[in-house]
Amino acid sequence: MVRAGVVAAVAVVISCIMNLAFAYTHSPIQFYFKQSPRDFVVEEVPLYSFSGEGAHLILKLRKKSLTTFEILKLLSSNLGIKENEIGYAGLKDKNALSIQYISLPRHLTDKIELLNLPNIKILEKTYHNNKIKLGHLKGNKFFIRLKKLDKLNAQKTAEVCKTMEQFGIPNYFGYQRFGKEGDNYQAGLEIIEKKRKVRNKKMQNFLISAYQSYLYNLWLSLRIDISHLIANTPLDSIPKTLKMYLDCDEIPQEFLDMNTCKRLKSQPHWFKILKGDYLCHYPFGKLFMLNETSDLMIESERFMRKETAITGALSGEKVKISQWGAGVLESKFLDCRIKSVGQRRYAWIFPENLNFRYKEEEAQGELEFYLPKGAYATNLLRELAHCEIMESFSEDLESCE
Repeated sequence: MVRAGVVAAVAVVISCIMNLAFAYTHSPIQFYFKQSPRDFVVEEVPLYSFSGEGAHLILKLRKKSLTTFEILKLLSSNLGIKENEIGYAGLKDKNALSIQYISLPRHLTDKIELLNLPNIKILEKTYHNNKIKLGHLKGNKFFIRLKKLDKLNAQKTAEVCKTMEQFGIPNYFGYQRFGKEGDNYQAGLEIIEKKRKVRNKKMQNFLISAYQSYLYNLWLSLRIDISHLIANTPLDSIPKTLKMYLDCDEIPQEFLDMNTCKRLKSQPHWFKILKGDYLCHYPFGKLFMLNETSDLMIESERFMRKETAITGALSGEKVKISQWGAGVLESKFLDCRIKSVGQRRYAWIFPENLNFRYKEEEAQGELEFYLPKGAYATNLLRELAHCEIMESFSEDLESCE
């Protein structure tokens, strides 16, 4: 159930979506970034290989300055079909050069040859038995250009990239989830509280999902803060420090037990996993809960090896809820009034093939990396900069000190 003002219960820790904990403790790295097709490139990695035959035409498209929904409308109007006949695996940003796959009924192959749509280029064509559906992708490859990057900050960037590839990054929902003003979640909460009515069902669900995402982000931020405290506080001071930090009577019992605190502190990964946490085999696989017989040290070692990752709950009627100490913390960020199904989301992800190149003469850095589906590339930039990355982000990061 929702605890008397979910957000109020943690107001002492986090005041808003723009004040989430960082995973790493380096000083801010100053650079200039503005999302644009020249400086931000994303390419889908399909979930499976296409067979080359079947009832569906598969197109590999390169687009710029268009959202995925705008592409659907263009194709629908030019081909004379309904938008729901077009299959796609994921949504791509407008302010990017994006490469993604879509599926169409095969009989449209000849019409496609005659199309000449602005800002869209067909790179490849093939066929497959099934229509592409939302979520049918492994992940995305990214290219990002950082500008106004001096030599010292470039060196720091290279060092932090190595750390992030080894230990991973928090899988926050990015600013894109919360709208231009960052307040979509407030509208979602008002819908849940029956203070706002939205006739468009799709928009209503979107706003509620923003509220779910907001609560999840707050939970993840809290867990990061707690992990830092455990890792950096002298052992005999951990119980008192955590009790003061949480500022509430309901504190997990393991935080008050010195032997448990010692074991938590000795976990090899600095992000601490707790009894009752739900983990999932990484990057996809079976969900499982850590119970009384689970060895948290072994599980942390598996986490370090990128075999598993902790998950967080998106409130809903059928979501699996953490128990014991993990459940005490998670319960503060669940709202039983949300009637959607709910799900668990990877709270931690590991960038792969993370490469950084520095061009000193141009004072520019180039990042290339792969992230699993559902992850935001701007989270990686946020960790580098130690500053929030917003759509309007276009100034030197001197204000992030």
